[in-house]
Amino acid sequence: MTLLIQYTLLFAAVLMLVALGGCFSEHSGVINLGLEGVMVMGSLGGALTMKYLPAGTPAVLMVLLVVLISMASGALYTVLLGVASINFKADQTLVGTAMNMLAAAAATVLVKAINLAENPDNVSSAIQYGTAKKAFIINIGNFQFNWFVPIAIVLLIASYVILYRTRFGLRLMACGEHPQAADSVGISVFKMRWAGVLISGMLGGLGGIVYITAGVSEWKFETGVAGFGFLALAVMIFGQWKPQRIALAALLFGFFRALSNVYSGFAMLAALKLPGTIYNMMPYIISLVVLAFTSQNSKAPKAEGIPYDKGSR
Repeated sequence: MTLLIQYTLLFAAVLMLVALGGCFSEHSGVINLGLEGVMVMGSLGGALTMKYLPAGTPAVLMVLLVVLISMASGALYTVLLGVASINFKADQTLVGTAMNMLAAAAATVLVKAINLAENPDNVSSAIQYGTAKKAFIINIGNFQFNWFVPIAIVLLIASYVILYRTRFGLRLMACGEHPQAADSVGISVFKMRWAGVLISGMLGGLGGIVYITAGVSEWKFETGVAGFGFLALAVMIFGQWKPQRIALAALLFGFFRALSNVYSGFAMLAALKLPGTIYNMMPYIISLVVLAFTSQNSKAPKAEGIPYDKGSR
């Protein structure tokens, strides 16, 4: 049971961070379907940081640097989405899909090149960071406390305050609902949309490093992030683009994802003798079922996915 709680909180933190990132982007009017790719690039930046930071780096500094570089890597990658979708008014769905395809391939090639340069016999796409990972974990009895969980909670609270209690957040949401009206009162729609996209990159990149460090000491980038970016989009939709609801949805999906990791430890589930792949599929099946019943009543930002044309009214 303890292990189930640990994994539920950790996977919920991943889904919540990435879904909040999508929430900021879509509230600004830009659909970020590239969250899967953003997670990969954020995890790459964080994993390389853990790999190359010298042994003996203080735990606090390790956590801070990994978080900042993961967020910066994700934000940098979303510049592709911003330039294509905001500046050149490209189709946001196609751009996001291309970003997902590019990220895993680019990360795999880069990691293989790094490993090959360090050891000519090593052409693996894996980065090892097992020792550095210990900086994020504190053992409290039989419970492992991961620093990423409170970081996610802090960012959840900050997201709610920013969106609903600040001028910036209200302007951001105005650009996703009625961009022409927002522009007419002096709000720069382009700047607000760029801000939403970059924030989504930062949160998505952070979610990426949380995911790959959830239970392993190395990561093969050719496997990507197993569809967690798309699962986070389902969490965002189920949460109706509201931070507090996104948190609850993330806990639900996180629980089913955690169950696939620890089902063998539960006698009742083990007695069913179901293949492990069934449990691995459960969060994605649940997402399809949930969206089938809730998508018709979803209230997405009205102007999401529509390139802003200053001349239209």
